[in-house]
Amino acid sequence: MTFIVFEGGDRTGKSTQVRRLQQWLADQGRPHILTRQPGGTELGATLRRLVLDPASGDVDHRAEALMYAADKAQHVYQVIRPALERGEVVVCDRYVDSMIAYQGAGRDLALDEVGEIAWWAVQGLRPDLTILLDADPDDAVSIKQNKDRLESAGLDFHRRVRQHFLDLAAQRPEEYFVMKAFQGKDLMAAQIAERVSALL
Repeated sequence: MTFIVFEGGDRTGKSTQVRRLQQWLADQGRPHILTRQPGGTELGATLRRLVLDPASGDVDHRAEALMYAADKAQHVYQVIRPALERGEVVVCDRYVDSMIAYQGAGRDLALDEVGEIAWWAVQGLRPDLTILLDADPDDAVSIKQNKDRLESAGLDFHRRVRQHFLDLAAQRPEEYFVMKAFQGKDLMAAQIAERVSALL
């Protein structure tokens, strides 16, 4: 049972590297699933639309955090834990760190309170490895057009998010693999595969 999570700011190349790792696992013949938060279940897809759609308007920061927590609870219950129990490798695009970084540090809510809610929602299930793709928001999310609610939160917000991801990785270095984004897709995929191979 191996649980791998990709984290990082918006537009850092997570989705590309998630797919590359999925292909590598398939080539290795490893049973696996690829999933994401928010939106990895039917309920989660509805919550994802609500929290990201600009049409949702001015959402209270606590309400936003609780919607993310609900997504995580259902996702672990319906998707992640059953796959781990089947012996599959689970690769997830975002997990608890994102909620603490975005809804805690980004929205300036109490980090310990957001963390307590998030870890309670997932019943304390921690990843075996978190791959953190790091980039300056000036080079990433700021250049995107047609931003969603969180992407539109401003550079100061995204700088706080980035710093908190780095702080989390520094606190538990044995559980994180921190990579500079935009090094080249092939190079990054090879480094990730090497790190995951050692874990497996």
